[in-house]
Amino acid sequence: MAYELSLAGKQAVITGSNSGIGLGVARELAKAGANVILNSFTDREEDHALAAEIAAEHGVTARYIQADMSDAEACRSLITEAGQCDILINNAGIQHVAPIDQFPVDKWNAIIAINLSSAFHTTAAALPMMRAAGWGRVINISSAHGLTASPFKSAYIAAKHGIVGLTKTTALETAQEPITANAICPGYVLTPLVEAQIPDTMKEYDMDRETVVRDVMLARQPSKEFATVEQLGGTAIFLSSDAAAQITGTTVSVDGGWTAL
Repeated sequence: MAYELSLAGKQAVITGSNSGIGLGVARELAKAGANVILNSFTDREEDHALAAEIAAEHGVTARYIQADMSDAEACRSLITEAGQCDILINNAGIQHVAPIDQFPVDKWNAIIAINLSSAFHTTAAALPMMRAAGWGRVINISSAHGLTASPFKSAYIAAKHGIVGLTKTTALETAQEPITANAICPGYVLTPLVEAQIPDTMKEYDMDRETVVRDVMLARQPSKEFATVEQLGGTAIFLSSDAAAQITGTTVSVDGGWTAL
């Protein structure tokens, strides 16, 4: 049987998607024919302009809905306002780096709320819609740090490990339904934010671009190449396809071999 990767007629809600990984994934889903809901905590003209641009480029419906992913009710209201959620991409996330004994409590609480609890709330709101529609995909953007750890990132790593656990539980609760739940675990991804960090890192280490990327930024990524947002989007499209109907409750690493070490 041949499987198509078209997502025509489906609607995807992507949290934290006005930049970076979320926006890249949204663009790829739209390219595959899905209608998309973009989201972030801001409510600027440029946010809505992004949605209009995607709609015009790919001939789909695209909207931007402001919602603060640190707020439980806002997370659930995002799904309600979307009206349809066939594919849920939980991507929203923030980071803070500090030793455990110096980690600010407010930063811990914010990271757990945005990186982990938001996915619980959006999933809880989306599952009834998926069940009513008779089809659904929950795709959580975890991290290589959802499978391994690094020092000074306690909240982020706890949240990303938690996302993997939430994914497994969601998969088990929907295992006998046409709904799947999986986590994508990226390594270092080349986003505009990461690109902007390269010049400062070059200065800090007194290295050229190629060396600082290979030996500093990608020190733990054996491929010595960044993953791309397009690759993550392509992975999400595959997990949303009928070819992946029996892939549920697992992690898909897009990390250049990081977690193989």
